[in-house]
Amino acid sequence: MRVAVLGGGNGCYAAAAELSENGHEVWFWRRDAEALAPVLASGTIRVRDFKGERDVAIVHPTTSLEEAIGAAEAVVIPLPAVAQPGLAAAAAPYWRDGQVVFLPPGTLGSILFAKAARDAGNDADASFAETGTLPYLVRKHGPAEIVISVYATRLPTGVFPARNADHAFAVLEQVYPAVERIEDALSGGLMNAGPIIHPPLIIMNAGPLEHFPAWDIHNEGTQPSIRAVTTALDNERIAVREALSYGAPHFPLADHYATDGDEWMYGKAAHEKLTDSGDWREKIELKSHRYMREDTALGLSMIVSIGRWAGAPTPIAAGLLAIGSAIVGEDLYAKGRTLEALGLAGMDRAAMKEFLHDGY
Repeated sequence: MRVAVLGGGNGCYAAAAELSENGHEVWFWRRDAEALAPVLASGTIRVRDFKGERDVAIVHPTTSLEEAIGAAEAVVIPLPAVAQPGLAAAAAPYWRDGQVVFLPPGTLGSILFAKAARDAGNDADASFAETGTLPYLVRKHGPAEIVISVYATRLPTGVFPARNADHAFAVLEQVYPAVERIEDALSGGLMNAGPIIHPPLIIMNAGPLEHFPAWDIHNEGTQPSIRAVTTALDNERIAVREALSYGAPHFPLADHYATDGDEWMYGKAAHEKLTDSGDWREKIELKSHRYMREDTALGLSMIVSIGRWAGAPTPIAAGLLAIGSAIVGEDLYAKGRTLEALGLAGMDRAAMKEFLHDGY
């Protein structure tokens, strides 16, 4: 299949490499030509994972967004949510009927991208899908070198508009066989694991993160008291899903840490593989890191906003968001990925259901 991968983050390099290795014809776009230069020069990305180390050929590395989108049947955008608004506006003129866009994860980015296309006057019938996590636990080890510690085994995915779900999944299952169909994009947004994992880990580890030159929030930073807060936060997410009549499985984060029971998005023993890799022992600058700017500012504001709209209280999420706001000195909810910001807060449940099914 002809697939475009958009962006220059860790997950983008992993997607370009894995999808190329799986036989897809990949257009790998990055805006920064200088940063992409090593891939442009060699036509490869060096990959290290459980299969060993190798160079993977990328047939179409490009700095032309129009070329990448224009060539593709499916478009994969594994970028942080903070990068979505700019890319959504830049890509808006180029979507075509039948294209399927995959945001892993989305934070309601599926609606954001569709809205940007509508605002640009592009009425193409494209589908925008989002899931709960990146398909990879991955870190760059050089300008064209990555180490993938874990591959996702389950990707619960919602499509906007949901009326296109049959077509979208027929495409997506060829690109990511791990996708699992769920109700719609709002359900997909409420599968996002980042706002559950990262805000408690950075906020409750703020002292060691600011004191030590490097700290592993997933290893010594994941202690019973912090896990208790994470579980309470995840229970709020699940309660919001249930208030909206979304069905199980809700992919509780506890399954990520468990060694038995239901398989989570990254399968069994993923947490141990992550900590064993050592790649997450790092310096995290609290005010600017994506765990604050993406998972806290955008992800928690999304959960709090949907909870308020649905009548499901989210005091842990709201509290962590308030503490994050104090740390950065900004009102993160006011700048967040909320239903208000997306122009959807005034809908009643019937109107929301119709919107999620039919689209703009």
